[in-house]
Amino acid sequence: MLDKSHSDAIWHRINQKTKPLGSLGKLERVAHQLALIQSQNKRDAVTNITINKPTVIVFAGDHGIAREGVSIAPQEVTQQMVKNFLAGGAAVNCFCRANDVEMLVVDAGIVEPVKSDSAQLISQRLGKSTENFAQQPAMTKEQVDQGLEFGEKIVKRVIDSGSNLIMFGEMGIGNTSSAAAILAALSRRSVEKCVGYGTGINDQQIRLKRRLVQHGVNRCRGQKPLEILRQVGGFEITQMVGAFLAAEKHQTPVIVDGFIATAAAYVAAKIQPSCREYMLFAHQSHESGHKFMLQELAATPLFDLSLRLGEGTGAVLAVPMIKATVEFYNHMASFEQAGVEM
Repeated sequence: MLDKSHSDAIWHRINQKTKPLGSLGKLERVAHQLALIQSQNKRDAVTNITINKPTVIVFAGDHGIAREGVSIAPQEVTQQMVKNFLAGGAAVNCFCRANDVEMLVVDAGIVEPVKSDSAQLISQRLGKSTENFAQQPAMTKEQVDQGLEFGEKIVKRVIDSGSNLIMFGEMGIGNTSSAAAILAALSRRSVEKCVGYGTGINDQQIRLKRRLVQHGVNRCRGQKPLEILRQVGGFEITQMVGAFLAAEKHQTPVIVDGFIATAAAYVAAKIQPSCREYMLFAHQSHESGHKFMLQELAATPLFDLSLRLGEGTGAVLAVPMIKATVEFYNHMASFEQAGVEM
């Protein structure tokens, strides 16, 4: 849990900047949160927030439920997109280049592994695909435990490499079904509210998707978070859960992306509520269930661009806002320094 002893001093520094109180809106809360995180274990509140080597980790995993036709894309697209990430051709690659963000790709368990000697590719496979959670548990307990360990391992690696701001993206055909099932099972909201159109399915497909998700939810609603994750989660979601928990352990903030990443954040916060204090929420996804997930986490995202791509794109787009926030906290003059009387 965050030590709040420096909270008042940080707010005082923000409030003394040359601006009306609260006039920088959400950015002030972000500045306070980052300063509080970086003030942990220090005698005084930090007056200089640092951002080093921001890094997005994109976790890829295949889902057995995809074989039911709940997406417009076939399951093979997961592997094809991993290749695209490594070639630098995806949206997240473009946004990383534009914002000087490093990127790693984790094979958490896609049907066919990618053969590549790229330093960006990390193999942490839990299998070839989860099982079809509409019919049986998606994973074994051993796979969940291993996935949590893998998530912690990659976060520690990134932090040890010098990063102090991380993001998690994902790729996995069928993973909006898993995220919706997690939301419905944990929050007890109706499946109809939690399931959205994902990649752009038609009305017939969404009826099928809701019915299949309901099967999985019926099996685990009311269970403990890790059991819900085992029943209806995904390999990439499980590793992100471990990664969120590890971020708190290493006192490192995470910019949370959209629906799938937030599902992992939701499970992590149910397991260890204090890890919520290290999460910065980038955006509200256009996927219908995301707003409910944000409500469950009492999260106010920075922006809403009607994104629904995943990959960590929204989180990476938040980086320039975070950098601007750090600049105002570090260098914006106080009233006293500027000789301004209010």
